[in-house]
Amino acid sequence: MEILRFVVAWSLLVSSSFKVGSEEVVNFAPGDVPAIYNFGDSNSDTGGIAAAFFPMAAPCGETFFHRPVGRASDGRLMIDFIGEKLGFVFRSGSCANRDGTDSGMPERLKLPYLSAYLDSVGTNFRHGANFATGGATIRQQNESWFENGISPFPLDIQVEHYIQFKARSAYLYGQANNETSQRSRLPVPEDFSKALYTFDIGQNDLAVGFRKMTDKQLRDALPDIVNQFAAAVQHLYQEGARAFWIHNTGPIGCLPVSVVNIHNPNPGYLDELGCIKGQNDIAVEFNKQLNDRVIQLRAKLPQAALTYVDIYTAKYGLISNAKNQGFEDPFKICCGHHKNGISIWCSNKAIVNGTEVYGGSCANPSKAISWDGVHYTEAANLWIVNQILKTTPP
Repeated sequence: MEILRFVVAWSLLVSSSFKVGSEEVVNFAPGDVPAIYNFGDSNSDTGGIAAAFFPMAAPCGETFFHRPVGRASDGRLMIDFIGEKLGFVFRSGSCANRDGTDSGMPERLKLPYLSAYLDSVGTNFRHGANFATGGATIRQQNESWFENGISPFPLDIQVEHYIQFKARSAYLYGQANNETSQRSRLPVPEDFSKALYTFDIGQNDLAVGFRKMTDKQLRDALPDIVNQFAAAVQHLYQEGARAFWIHNTGPIGCLPVSVVNIHNPNPGYLDELGCIKGQNDIAVEFNKQLNDRVIQLRAKLPQAALTYVDIYTAKYGLISNAKNQGFEDPFKICCGHHKNGISIWCSNKAIVNGTEVYGGSCANPSKAISWDGVHYTEAANLWIVNQILKTTPP
């Protein structure tokens, strides 16, 4: 179980000695992990919700892919960079194609970024699949995508998608001839137990709570949210998954879209950075309960390696030290128009005072932390991944 030894060592480094700005370095060898299976929301969705509903529009994807590729960012997400660090994908610079190759430059590895499970065009599942969808929650919500942007694919449905995927791909792999291209785009059945199972979900459960509940009601709901998350992990364990990489939730009270229209707040409503203190307090409590449950799962699932990753600390550290890290105002929204109580989301248009206003991108996304007020830019995602993986920038 080489994958378990790899992830256990990684887990001890990340969970026990995480410090923003640490000088520790982890060296990764390509091939340590044969596949990644990801579950989550828009923070790690590489095209699921776009395939299910409406495609992303420009300027999304402009920095790296040079076109929209189903990601709520100008470029790569954290899950993309994690795959790169593990040696999954070829990264040549600004001319990479969607499948991670570039015929005009020397190749490093000709392996793909994670294809969205729901995307039927151009997918390659040889080295994993992405079940994340924008707007996804841990708990099922009685709301629609059209009403409040809530995904119809919460975590339990994503797990069911994985189980279907595993069974069907194993069958098709067995039926395919060794010489066919079909087998080359399907996962090797024995790799399911060696794969890394990553999670980045929970932010939308809190967002729904802020919208529909009192603080007390939301705090009372946290144990159930964490229980349902743990149930999903145990379900995957029963299916043979053994290595789990679990992100906690970020400082949701620091999302620029939440604070852009706050003026003259009551004392104590915002913290010293300008983030909504009450929302961050609940995020911290959720993360504490999630960490406690991960510790319990380590005892309950003896053959598993579970890594708890402190995304909150990394993101809050970046926001609090933005200018020293080469970024501009951390509350600046790069893509979209949010002024004077009027919000035009990234890539949208609206008439304001008789004039059409387009929610385009800023001149230099690499200096911005927030892409659209909710999601992070490629540059910020890379910075965060470099912190949690304790490695130097590529």
